[in-house]
Amino acid sequence: MRAYVMQFWYLMNQRAFLSLLLIINLLGTIYGYYWYKGQLAVTEPIYYIFVPDSPTASLFFCFAIIGWLFGKNYKLMEVLALVTLIKYGLWAVVMNLLTLAETGELGAAGWMLVASHFLMAVQAVLYLPKYRFKMWHVMVAAIWTLHNDIIDYLFGQMPFYRVIYQYPSEIGYFTFWLSIACILLAFLESRKREYLQQQ
Repeated sequence: MRAYVMQFWYLMNQRAFLSLLLIINLLGTIYGYYWYKGQLAVTEPIYYIFVPDSPTASLFFCFAIIGWLFGKNYKLMEVLALVTLIKYGLWAVVMNLLTLAETGELGAAGWMLVASHFLMAVQAVLYLPKYRFKMWHVMVAAIWTLHNDIIDYLFGQMPFYRVIYQYPSEIGYFTFWLSIACILLAFLESRKREYLQQQ
């Protein structure tokens, strides 16, 4: 089993694989911003940067991959990618499954969103050994993530989902604790790395 894991990790770090992953994430990012066009059309410009959550998360990961391709670690991009890919990946899965539970149907587009957002979270976890961010990077990511929650649920800039308007308080509460869990993961990864470096 260990040999298979090592072979898979070797494949994941090949330039060809990273380049393909970059292209996939870049295309997903572009599509994501396009998907938000309707909401952005009725959004005040001051909130533009906070509205397209998932495509911005994948954009962070694109910058992280570019760094790896050039033998660098863009540490702030890495931690922002880790926290936001997991957060918004899982959040979208839950929102779409909640929509399914409420309406009894989801449709092909909905299932596509479930699969693609779940894979967003998975890729962030798979590359955990490659990140090199430090504690101050985690703090910046925490501020960004929690500030985004405030903008979404106190200033009403959350994504357009019918279920959100049915359960705004419950979903806002869930989103806050999902953010905390993702930030805690990044914090623990940073502390583990610092501990290993001291050995």
